[in-house]
Amino acid sequence: MKRIASHKYLYLLGLPGMLFFIVFKYMPLYGILIAFEDYSPFLGVWKSEWIGLEHFRRLFVDPDFWLLLRNSFTISLLTLVLLFPAPIALALLLSELRWKVYKRVVQSVVYLPHFISWVLVASLTYLFLSSEQGLVNKIILHFGGESVKFLFDTRYFYPIVVLQSMWKEIGWGTIIYLAAIAGVDPALYEAARMDGAGKWRQIRHVTLPAIVPTIVILFLLNLGHMLEVNFEQLWLLQNPLNTRLSEVFDTYVYKIGILGANFSYSAAIGMFKSVVGLVLVLLSNAVVKRRGQEGIW
Repeated sequence: MKRIASHKYLYLLGLPGMLFFIVFKYMPLYGILIAFEDYSPFLGVWKSEWIGLEHFRRLFVDPDFWLLLRNSFTISLLTLVLLFPAPIALALLLSELRWKVYKRVVQSVVYLPHFISWVLVASLTYLFLSSEQGLVNKIILHFGGESVKFLFDTRYFYPIVVLQSMWKEIGWGTIIYLAAIAGVDPALYEAARMDGAGKWRQIRHVTLPAIVPTIVILFLLNLGHMLEVNFEQLWLLQNPLNTRLSEVFDTYVYKIGILGANFSYSAAIGMFKSVVGLVLVLLSNAVVKRRGQEGIW
């Protein structure tokens, strides 16, 4: 209590964040119980019949389980491999801009898509890629080509998902990295220049090593969401022709749990995803610490 009193303003600064986690993360945890019950909204959490692991057995024997697992992992892996490095590269480029006005304009432009809803992003996608009225197909037809059904051909589904996510989130992802780069000691760059290092060598030997702890922590946090995909994005892109690629745990839970009012089964699926994420974070954090990095804890 003495330490809290001596740092009371720091604790007050962190109070909104702590309240957020208490109210929206910890207090609802008792709801996990319905994953082990035949939950009835009329009986409530405490009076519903306890059935143990029955919903988990149902999940693992479900013919769609491996399809959902494959699709979720594939999309998450593509996001991790292709999108995770993109904000780092963009932040490094932005940090090298010396004209402050131009730098601020570019930052504002790349941040803006983050605030656009996925409904508008999907609408723009249809506007550009529609087989009949899409701008891209009109250009193809103008040069004598044939119309391409981008939205109905499964070969284009994953590239569209990746490009949508990159356009929308790459700018927003640079904020943390730009803050980390701003904290690098300028004396290190000065020493590198005196040793004859150019811009590329300064980035390679000064900037990147300095922001490695930030990169590692964000990478570990992303691993915890390996089975978490963007529901809105996939739900808006999903159609009968690409379901075998777009059906993931989140869309399945919406159909089974929300539309089908099967709350216990959907809670079991959510708990399974959380356990997988926890295991991945624990294992990767142990590997990172063994490699000499700080890790999350």
